[in-house]
Amino acid sequence: MRLYQGDYNNETVFSDDPLEVALKWQSLGAPRLHIVDLDGAASGEPRNLEIVREIARALLIPTQLGGGIRELGTIKDLLKAGIERVILGTAAVENPGVVKEACRNFRESVIVAIDARSGYVATRGWLQGTERNAVEFTRAMVRVGVQRFIYTDISRDGTLTEPNFDATSEMVDAVRVPVIAAGGISSLNHLKILKKIGVEGAIVGKALYTGNIDLKQALAGMDQG
Repeated sequence: MRLYQGDYNNETVFSDDPLEVALKWQSLGAPRLHIVDLDGAASGEPRNLEIVREIARALLIPTQLGGGIRELGTIKDLLKAGIERVILGTAAVENPGVVKEACRNFRESVIVAIDARSGYVATRGWLQGTERNAVEFTRAMVRVGVQRFIYTDISRDGTLTEPNFDATSEMVDAVRVPVIAAGGISSLNHLKILKKIGVEGAIVGKALYTGNIDLKQALAGMDQG
């Protein structure tokens, strides 16, 4: 399922079998699978752990999961279940001590998601805005030990328009740790521009399901680029 600009009332369901879809992307050469528990993001705790564990067990490629992960115990359980990286969003804003402790214990298995609307961080499944400037907040997270970020411009997510290249570039320049780009990516050219900007990677979602981006062609194109 995909949302449009983070709107839970504007969703598109592409399949009712997440495991089948995960295996499909693995077979087509995906180097990593990005999973978001949308129910968990909105409710504050993971809601689809059974299927997440099933996917982690079945795949040979690494997986990363976000959505409702706000406690150290949950992080530990997910890593034990085979998830390679956990993504913290709301917890980073509301309880940075948890992030600091998670980084101390789990190091590079922790990613913080910087989900921004008009330059300010949004939380609780993107439903709640904050007054935290995205760039300044990211710098603060580096200081507590975060070693990797995912940056998403919510207004671009699921729109198939284009990423917010300027904001992404600003984020990459602001911190000297890896930044993964997400939101609005809908062509191979977008991926090439993001590579030039200096992101570590890109999360492609809706564009794969609609056919705007062919995964095999994209992977080959990026290898050549």
